[in-house]
Amino acid sequence: MKNTEKVPIVSKEVLIPFILITSLFALWGFANDITNPMVAAFGTVMEISTAKAALVQFAFYGGYATMAIPAALFVRKYSYKKGILLGLALYAFGALLFYPAAKFEVFWFFLGSLYILTFGLAFLETTANPYILSMGDDRTATQRLNLAQAFNPIGSLLGMFVASKFILTALDSDKRNEMGELIFTTLDEAQKAVIRTHDLVIIRNPYVILGVVVIAMLVVISFSKMPKRENTHKQGAAIDSFKRLFKNGKYREGVLAQLFYVAAQIMCWTFIIQYADNLGISKATAQNYNIVAMGIFLTSRFITTYLMKYINAKKLLMIFALCAMATTLGVIMIEGLIGLYLLVATSAFMSLMFPTIYGIALNGLSEEDSTLGAAGLVMAIVGGALMPILQGSIIDMGTVGSFAAVNASFILPFICFCFIAVYGYRTLKVHAN
Repeated sequence: MKNTEKVPIVSKEVLIPFILITSLFALWGFANDITNPMVAAFGTVMEISTAKAALVQFAFYGGYATMAIPAALFVRKYSYKKGILLGLALYAFGALLFYPAAKFEVFWFFLGSLYILTFGLAFLETTANPYILSMGDDRTATQRLNLAQAFNPIGSLLGMFVASKFILTALDSDKRNEMGELIFTTLDEAQKAVIRTHDLVIIRNPYVILGVVVIAMLVVISFSKMPKRENTHKQGAAIDSFKRLFKNGKYREGVLAQLFYVAAQIMCWTFIIQYADNLGISKATAQNYNIVAMGIFLTSRFITTYLMKYINAKKLLMIFALCAMATTLGVIMIEGLIGLYLLVATSAFMSLMFPTIYGIALNGLSEEDSTLGAAGLVMAIVGGALMPILQGSIIDMGTVGSFAAVNASFILPFICFCFIAVYGYRTLKVHAN
């Protein structure tokens, strides 16, 4: 323990590259959390069901599943820096595609744009996470990744702020009458068409601006000196890495735990708006609860990074998963504002999960296996594509027994946290090393 405390989390030699790569965590956090409220926004403006609107998340996180392994193979053949540059290029291209998508006013075009955008995010996450882990001593790797990941919710907060103040409040389709009913649903098709054109431009603009920012970041990194970590392994060795990873129980279960975590996170944050809407709260106001949740998430991540100096990361993971189970159970059982507050509070316990599962699963892997191992963990983000559609289908039911369907739908995040708690326990007792 004493030796671990003396080892710096980030050495001076790699401080500038660490800062540059860490900035990318904020960049994809922005994309994640400006997109979550779009499920509700598209649902209204395009007049589609919650389940169909949740295809926004299917397209967004499906891109990770599609591109994670190709990204890893690219990095194995070339370098971390080239992987990052290609990721930024794809990110910018997908964001800029929102311009023609809004012009044609086709929902599937928006989905395609998000799908391509997340090709870039898959490259960035597959590359940046193991790169951060490699920037120092193995004993501080999980702490280092938690520190870098702490900047992810900063970008997320900015994304939520933009969604709340520049998108949701500006949507004419979300205006309500004195009775609290949507005016948009009472209009004729010609009036709806005018509002739809206006609102899709509102949705489009932040993504186009984001594309320009990403291009600027691409230029900065392309001219920056980064530690050379060229992969010297032959491409044919990839199949051997896959075999070793599949036989590694801690890693294999870690991929599943990551899948369930991302699913839980996306469900808890995406459907805060629907939960609040069931209480008569507007989308723009409901997004403020999301901002508070992200603020709690950010604060908790810095706290847990500090706590890991004194408490085993595996034990913290198990404890926080149990606490998340308790809060989501309250979300299901308690209707009204208390249930909403518990949903917001769940973010405190989700804060350490992604980087901790990531660090635990990759700990002990050879450098040869770590890139593909990272890809598997990024590919697990597909959980965010699948589960929200199922939750949206439950919400569309209206009621489930004696429960409001939106309350009952949070049984899915509860199940996810159960699995994570079991993984935390097994890493402590079964896979301890």
